[in-house]
Amino acid sequence: MDERSRIELEAAAFRGLVEHLRKRTDVQNIDLMNLAGFCRNCLTKWYAAAADERGVELAPEEAQVAVYGMTTAEWKAKHQTPASEEQKRRFEETKPMHAEISGHKG
Repeated sequence: MDERSRIELEAAAFRGLVEHLRKRTDVQNIDLMNLAGFCRNCLTKWYAAAADERGVELAPEEAQVAVYGMTTAEWKAKHQTPASEEQKRRFEETKPMHAEISGHKG
């Protein structure tokens, strides 16, 4: 496979993941973090980091809209529910397995 095709396929897969997550507003970010070690916020940070690495100016809100379809603040107001004590406990337990973004845990 040539490089351009690989990049196009990876981009299509990313768009598919983003589209799926936009539909699944019932799935909270904390649940994604607890199960998979990454969430929508991680995707926005990876997106922003990729722009930064390539010298592309990108406001944080632009990265959020690229993933959430809206800003994080709007998404939280529309879809986020308070985390339960069990979710918070599990989040702390799974921290060592959370995604790394630009050398930091996400």
